[in-house]
Amino acid sequence: MSRTLTGLLVGVMLALSPMAASAQQKAADPAVLAKGEYLARAGDCIACHTAREGKTFAGGLPMKTPFGTLYTSNITPDPQTGIGTWTSDQFYQMMHNGRFPDGGLVYPAMPFASYTKVTREDSDAIYAYLRTVPPVRQLNKAHDLTFPFNNRSLILGWRTLFFREGEFKPDPTKSAEWNRGNYLVEGLGHCGMCHTPINALGGSKQSQAFEGGLIPMQNWYAPSLTSNKETGLGDWTIEEIVDYLRKGVSAKGAVYGPMAEVVYNSLQYLNDDDARAMAVYLKGLAQGGPPEKASTSLPSAESSLLLSFGKSIYDRDCASCHGATGQGMPPDYPPLAGNQSIQMVSAVNPIRMVLNGGYPPGTSGNPMPHGMPPFAQKLSDDEVAAVVTYIRTAWGNRGEPVSARQANELRAATLN
Repeated sequence: MSRTLTGLLVGVMLALSPMAASAQQKAADPAVLAKGEYLARAGDCIACHTAREGKTFAGGLPMKTPFGTLYTSNITPDPQTGIGTWTSDQFYQMMHNGRFPDGGLVYPAMPFASYTKVTREDSDAIYAYLRTVPPVRQLNKAHDLTFPFNNRSLILGWRTLFFREGEFKPDPTKSAEWNRGNYLVEGLGHCGMCHTPINALGGSKQSQAFEGGLIPMQNWYAPSLTSNKETGLGDWTIEEIVDYLRKGVSAKGAVYGPMAEVVYNSLQYLNDDDARAMAVYLKGLAQGGPPEKASTSLPSAESSLLLSFGKSIYDRDCASCHGATGQGMPPDYPPLAGNQSIQMVSAVNPIRMVLNGGYPPGTSGNPMPHGMPPFAQKLSDDEVAAVVTYIRTAWGNRGEPVSARQANELRAATLN
């Protein structure tokens, strides 16, 4: 075949590709598009593929990792810079296998290890919806990874170790509700990306699935969903878990940090059945009763002095909202007494909250949430350590004391 004829055929194929994709878009049923939009929200696609102050789904969001910075891709239907020429088969290949249309390897910051569980029907619905969003011509930004992680072929080794391809298969011994929750939590919702600890190679430690861990480069701690020493979901009612997921606040506490973004962008849009299904599955992950009171690592005299100092700060700056005995005024101001998120082994989250404050997301179920002001400018490292230690150990709480050094490390980290 002549080079001229070959070039002509390639040109025709390229021209036909967007036409085929356009035909698929026009043929999409409105019900399929609505389903795709719902599923895209459930999968929290917008959070990663929309940069701060950027166009929706146009990518460009920097994602810091221990290996360098990745930039999310443009998934609008722009034919030059987005996925406008992709077919539904190619989109499913990316979701299911973590490969681009040309066979190239997708970095696992895109949660294809979870999305592989997404059914073909759901993948096609998401694809159909994304074909309808406004196209944005915006080139994808090159990743900035350190050597040797900038060698994309290394992903083959990562995939061998940590990726198991396969659609979700329901457990016939469980209820339909439990199975739906499993699908949403472990598949489309990719909750394990944060709540399962990772190893030095960036792979999830599946033997410790949902046991919690520090979110790399974000300086927040994703609590265990299996232990009552952490989130304690085994002690929550289904209704309390549903409220937490959809409203961002419940009688047991409020969401902050990365989880607040998940609620705002994704979970608040779940329908009643799916929210309950997730709650049922999450509650089933919880194991064991509340822990015994932790032993303090401080000498008695030093402990008493620190707690007295911490109490004075708490009474001055915190009690007006959270109550003299930590009882709070739920749901506006969460209780601190008996709050598992205060008592976790990691003190990262309570220290971050005192330093930086935060606001639960405004949701349809809680449109005007009450927030917490930052105290980083008002309190020294010693004062932050003292008040957090007091909160973690007062009123029967079982947390360990924290140090001024911990406060200082997190104060510096949040400035980066």
